[in-house]
This record gives sequence, C-alpha cells and structure tokens, in this order.
Amino acid sequence: MACENQTSLVEFFVLIGFPYPSDLRGLLFVFFMLIYLLTLLGNLLILLVVVASPQLHKPMYWFLCHLSFLDMTVSTVIVPKVIAGFLDGGGILSFEGCVCQLFLFHFLGCTECFLYTLMAYDRFLAICRPLHYGTLMSHSTCVLLAMGTWIGGCLHSTLETALVFRLPFGSRNQINYIFCDIPAVLKLVCADTALNERITMVDVGFVATTCFFLILTSYMYIVSTILKIRSAKGRRRAFSTCTAHITVVVTYYVPLVFIYLRPGSQDPLDGVVAVFYTCLTPLLNPIIYTLRNKDIKIALISLARKKI
Repeated sequence: MACENQTSLVEFFVLIGFPYPSDLRGLLFVFFMLIYLLTLLGNLLILLVVVASPQLHKPMYWFLCHLSFLDMTVSTVIVPKVIAGFLDGGGILSFEGCVCQLFLFHFLGCTECFLYTLMAYDRFLAICRPLHYGTLMSHSTCVLLAMGTWIGGCLHSTLETALVFRLPFGSRNQINYIFCDIPAVLKLVCADTALNERITMVDVGFVATTCFFLILTSYMYIVSTILKIRSAKGRRRAFSTCTAHITVVVTYYVPLVFIYLRPGSQDPLDGVVAVFYTCLTPLLNPIIYTLRNKDIKIALISLARKKI
C-alpha cells in the first residue's frame, strides 16, 4: 500500500475499538471492568484450589494451572486498554507499547494453543494408556512439556512480530481494532503486505491446524476407548473428564479461524469476535472447568468448609 509521506514516523497508535452508541460508554466501561475483575478472580481461584488441594496434584491440573495463568495474562494485556478506550483519549498506545502488545498476545495465544494439545494428549494417556500413565507423565516430563509450549509460543511470536514491524509506517496511526493485532496493524503499513498476510495465514494456519488435528486424533482414540468400557458409570466418568476441555477448545479455535484464516478481511464482525476471544473466553474457561469438573467442585466445597 502506497503512502503519501513515507518519511513520517508514527510515534503512537490510537485504538478505535468497536463502534458503540456514545450514551453507552459508561455502561460498557462498567461491563468490561466487571469482566476483567471476574476473569482475574475466577482464574486465580482455580490456581489456589489446585495448589491447596493435594488430590488435584495431577498432570491434568498442572496444565490447567498454566491455562489459568495464560488466561489472566492475556486478559491483562488486552482488556485494561479496552477499558481505557471508553475514557477520553484512553485508547492510545506508544509505538513500543503496540509492539509489546502484539508480541505478548501472539506469545500467549500460541502457547495456549500448544497447551490445549498437551492437555488432549494427557487425557489420551490417562484413558487409553492408564497402566503406563504414571510413568509417561511423570513430574519432570510435565515440566519439560509445559516449558516446550512456552518456548514454542515465544519463537512463533518473535517471528510474527519481527515480520510486521520491519515494514515502514506512514503518518496514519488509527487502528480500527480493540488492540494491536497483525491484520489491523498491517493496514497502516506503507508497503505491499501481501507476503506478510500469506506468511501469517500459513504460520497461524499451520500451528492451529496441526494442533487441532492432534487434538482431534487424541479424542478419536479416547472416544473409541470409552465406548469399550462396559460400565455406564465408568463411561460417564471418563467422558466428564473430557467435556470441559472439548468445550474450551471449541471456544478457542472457532474465533481463531474466523480472524486469521481470512487474510485482508474487512468484515465488521471481526471486532466483535475479537472481543469474544480476548475478553470473554478467558472468563469462560474457569467457569467451564468449575461447572464441568467434579474434582474441582469437590475441592472447592472442601476448602470452603475448612475456611468456614
């Protein structure tokens, strides 16, 4: 894309956010503030329950702690700036702040993508290889696998961030989005962005597709094994340990496909979908795991009784 003045250097960006009636500004401010606080409290509660309950000191809940931490962090990276945007002049980010926000969002998002795959693999071993589960998912193995997800997310985000901010920016600085993300930032670049769009689609598409395929394969084996269980109670218990994970995977992947696998999209729904997966999904995850997981509900009740 050509710019009239390619020599000007953008020093800050203005986040336009999503369109809303001006008289709803105060209500939206309170709404998103409440969502953010509930997200922090919900995920912090999951962390505290798992740490304080010896019966939850298992690989499945070790990975759930990482997921809760990721949800709290990604919400903190995005939502406070969205809240500030409802105040006059609040939606402003320095150039360096935009770089950091884009890097952190893709770092945390990619790490979460890998973590969902790891959680599916954990359920596959627990249900399909129960006799070898303790050996295959030892504490040291869990630590190494978790570290691998963080390192993989960092490498992915470093590549994507470097490819975007090596390009020249002109005088335009209004980002028509709720945060600094690749598709929105590329629209301000004073150069042809077709290559970047293709790389983003291939990179994100490869990571997402590979992880989703591995998750799907794991659950095909899991369902096949569960159906062989003779006891109806045993089948229900096995399914109950998987339904929460399946639900959060769906809420994660559907918005991701909608946003990143349609390069150059001008769809106004993009902003609405972005609100869902950056603000609401981190809030839904602890709710889903609390309501759908019997062990966590028991641990919560037990801790509440001890406090009382």
